[in-house]
Amino acid sequence: MPTISFGGLGNGLDFGQVVDQLVKVAQLPVDRLTKKKAELNTKFTDLTTVSTKVAALQSAAQALRLSTSFDRTTASVTDTTVLSVSASFSATSGTYSVRVLQLAQAHQVVSKAAKAVSSTTTDIVSGGSATVTLRVGTGANQTVTLGASGTLTDLRDEINNLGAGVTASVINTGTEAAPSYRLALSSSNTGSANAITIVADGTDLDLFNSSGTGGVDTLAAAQNAQVQIGDQALNPLTIERSSNTVSDAISGVTLNLLTKTTGTGTVQVSLSQDVNAVKTNIKAVATAYNDVVKFINERSNYDVAAKQGGIFFNEASAKTALSRLRTALSSSVGGATTFSHVGQVGFKTERDGTITVDEGQLSTALTTNYSGVKALFSNQGAVAGLAQSLVTAVDALNDVAGGALTLRKSGLTSEIARVGDDIARQEDAVSRYEERLRRQFAALDGLLRQLEGQSGFLQAQSRQRQQ
Repeated sequence: MPTISFGGLGNGLDFGQVVDQLVKVAQLPVDRLTKKKAELNTKFTDLTTVSTKVAALQSAAQALRLSTSFDRTTASVTDTTVLSVSASFSATSGTYSVRVLQLAQAHQVVSKAAKAVSSTTTDIVSGGSATVTLRVGTGANQTVTLGASGTLTDLRDEINNLGAGVTASVINTGTEAAPSYRLALSSSNTGSANAITIVADGTDLDLFNSSGTGGVDTLAAAQNAQVQIGDQALNPLTIERSSNTVSDAISGVTLNLLTKTTGTGTVQVSLSQDVNAVKTNIKAVATAYNDVVKFINERSNYDVAAKQGGIFFNEASAKTALSRLRTALSSSVGGATTFSHVGQVGFKTERDGTITVDEGQLSTALTTNYSGVKALFSNQGAVAGLAQSLVTAVDALNDVAGGALTLRKSGLTSEIARVGDDIARQEDAVSRYEERLRRQFAALDGLLRQLEGQSGFLQAQSRQRQQ
């Protein structure tokens, strides 16, 4: 819009200020709409946060929903230098005596010292070419071929490129001044079934020992792990596996054999219900629930002094969220054997709607009647536990198609767009109104200046006649 200025009148009236004040009054509806849009945006953001927080509550409830969620077992061992132990949900409580007789090893051999070479680049092929054939366990024969100038390094690289379950390396068994290089072969897997067999060797290393002075020395035997489970004075069970990880001996338990055996002694492996893990998951539900309640409460208060309610003061969807979650958590579980509601295991509702958990009461309930707490929170056949009730309640709030929070946020999005359109139209109308006022007052200003000039002229003429 072009700038229009006013010359001003002799009576001191500034039309520019008049126009500014009139435009300011016309701008009030725009300001109200802008404030409304900001409030709507804040409400949308906060409801999105509520959706996130109830989703976190649902995630916490999911950790208790299934019966297997309570089938938690903790495992310990009396000597952690011998083995470590882990247990899955299928493990049952019990104590086992374990004796580690033998660790699984990967087969490792090295070429004979008599065939060592002084340099890794020394030619180890006497003729035009040479082949080396080897086998791992009962696998297929694997062959590499070296050319006329093949070296120890070439042989190492060719074997490694086979991908045959064997790793080749070069070891200097001499000194720095007088090196003596030998080829070492290591099986990629432990166990007696993964022994390395030299089938043929046409190089000067003579790994097959055709000359009688070649062959290999064994650095580590190919052997299985051997473990005995049970009282050594009775009839312990002997378990043999190709790996030092034994996961199929005791149901749901994995034994990881470490670096030494037990000799004639044993270690004790103890399995028990992991009450602490379950208690932590139950308390996590309370924490997530309180996070939702506190967030909504903080935005639902009414400031008496300012006579202003919070962003959720009259927000039905926030009240709906609290109501549904409260109902889900406080509902009674039909068919539960001992505990039918959370108040019996230490949950207490405070005046602000949050809950506190009496840890002593919860611990006692878990210790004295673990199955009863399990039946309260987790699904038992067709009977839904409290955790399932919370999951269902959150689905009703956050469902992408018909959730209460989802629909409300969708409605806010549309309302924000409509208010934005109204603001644009109102601002355009105010802009046109200001332009019209400035042109009208500019014309009036010009007319009044003209009249003032004519009045001055007439007054001057009158004075001349009087003289």
